[in-house]
Amino acid sequence: MKAVNHVTKYERLEHFLRSLNEPNFRFKQITEAIFKHRNGEFNKMTVLPKVLREALAKEFGPSILTVVPVVETTSQQVNKVLLKMPDNNQVEAVRLKYEAGWESFCISSQSGCGLGCTFCSTGAIGLKRSLSVDEITDQLLYFYLKGHSLDSISFMGMGEALANVNIFEALKVLTNPQLFALSPRRITVSTVGIIPNIQEMTRRFPQINLTFSLHSPFHDQRSRLMPINNRYPLDKVLEVLDEHIQETGRKVYIAYVMLRGVNDSTDHADALVKLIQEKSNNTNLYHVNLIRYNPTVGTPQKYGQTDEKKLQAFYQIVKSAGIHVTVRRQFGRDIDAACGQLYGQYEAQNDARK
Repeated sequence: MKAVNHVTKYERLEHFLRSLNEPNFRFKQITEAIFKHRNGEFNKMTVLPKVLREALAKEFGPSILTVVPVVETTSQQVNKVLLKMPDNNQVEAVRLKYEAGWESFCISSQSGCGLGCTFCSTGAIGLKRSLSVDEITDQLLYFYLKGHSLDSISFMGMGEALANVNIFEALKVLTNPQLFALSPRRITVSTVGIIPNIQEMTRRFPQINLTFSLHSPFHDQRSRLMPINNRYPLDKVLEVLDEHIQETGRKVYIAYVMLRGVNDSTDHADALVKLIQEKSNNTNLYHVNLIRYNPTVGTPQKYGQTDEKKLQAFYQIVKSAGIHVTVRRQFGRDIDAACGQLYGQYEAQNDARK
């Protein structure tokens, strides 16, 4: 997919400062104001001369942020923010607060999603567009400027991260020591299996965590649930993931949403085990995350959450085979901030007004 914008605002800032013949240390003063002092407003960066502050505000606007909060919804341990971009498209980002104090953030790579996974509310609204580098990283900057600690980041919000090539420039910004300075091991990218860009991830960001959204071990069923499987078949994706493990020595996570009566049988569990054991020489470096389904506005009524007995039976089969497996904790379901729910209710409200 074509990139929206390769030039980041931080690069534009450097170019702008050079055009004004400002000394080289000015850029460092600005980035320290943002990332050390959590100050995103140019006029409040008093370390800079007043005339420069005014020039920056005129060129870039009063704030370093390019996204504006529209609605913020909060429940215990979770808050979800709907953010508006300059062209009025919107995305959602989610903050999760763990009891130990750890803060994790789930951010979006696209407004909507064009892959059409049949059980996903976000996918039901279609793809509006991919996000620019700044729009991706500004979701995190929004929270950071409000005083939050960016302990871990996951690209599991709206959209397919590896269908937006701007993801790679965004990762460069997030890991840049002068900017966000995040360790790659604190970042997770989730994908349905875009093979060329998984390979690009392996080459360029070998230490970033990779999650593969599987949801069925059977080729035909996965194609029905996730049409992308026809373009990038499951067996080919697993070959590439195995190559990723061999080259990086890093664990790959497998996300598996449990759909009642669809993919939650013991036959599915057995097939999942067989798939991992037969396709991989690195079984110990795969980790299966079982996820309770989160129905919401915009998702078909035929999909429901599996019962706990089936979930536990599935879990035991995978665990008994010696494969690492966990049942992911549910966060944010009460405010439609859980997996597959983002943005769907806002689209439904917009449709109702028309």
